[in-house]
Amino acid sequence: MAEAMMTGLIEKNVSSSSDILASDVSPERLADLRARYGIRTTLNNADVAAHAGIVILAVKPQQLDPVLRDLSPALTANHLVISIAAGKTTGHLESLAPLCRVVRVMPNMACLVGEGMNVFTRGLRATPQDAETVSRLLACSGQALELPEALFDAVTALSGSGPAFFAYLLDRLVDGAVKEGLPREQALLLAAQTMAGTARLLMIRRMEPADLAASVTSAKGTTAAGRDVLENKETADVLSRTIQAAARRSRELGRA
Repeated sequence: MAEAMMTGLIEKNVSSSSDILASDVSPERLADLRARYGIRTTLNNADVAAHAGIVILAVKPQQLDPVLRDLSPALTANHLVISIAAGKTTGHLESLAPLCRVVRVMPNMACLVGEGMNVFTRGLRATPQDAETVSRLLACSGQALELPEALFDAVTALSGSGPAFFAYLLDRLVDGAVKEGLPREQALLLAAQTMAGTARLLMIRRMEPADLAASVTSAKGTTAAGRDVLENKETADVLSRTIQAAARRSRELGRA
């Protein structure tokens, strides 16, 4: 995810390669990033805080606390810290880095192709100007939206975990097409493009999903036959419980 964000910043000319300083525990990983992007690298996290006003914590939740404790002595009120660690609240971030301004972000994997959904929320000391800065940075890898932190468990479940859920559903549709004789490669192309096109249609035309579904469905037609199978209480309950389970786990991670 860090590489996806960095790539977007460079490609959109929001930041130059020479302005980016990356830290990692792997010298091999850092060497690869230097060769491909021309950025500066370090094995010392504190170097990042010493040389950058904006610090992005692109780490897993279980790695956040030791990394932030390592950085904290070098963080001042002039630093903006942006965290993408799932489940870790702005209050938790501020408890470990009490001087700086913090922003919590939930991105998703589509950032890798510049189509991510990035939701962020500000900590107590983060300013409206910080929100503008974060929006500009996140827009390099997709869309950015600020929401209250109370909604972040739902955000994590829907857009954070959502790519896995959509991919699972798409895979099941492809399986059905293969059983009807389509080669898997062609079935996957048809399904993926149909999913992508449907999403774009919903967004560009600002349509409700139910309205789009109705516009495609003719009485006693092929879509109606498929919807008769799909639209049952069991399917609706499974999909709703999927989001609820992911949101519940997000809350658990936040308490860990």
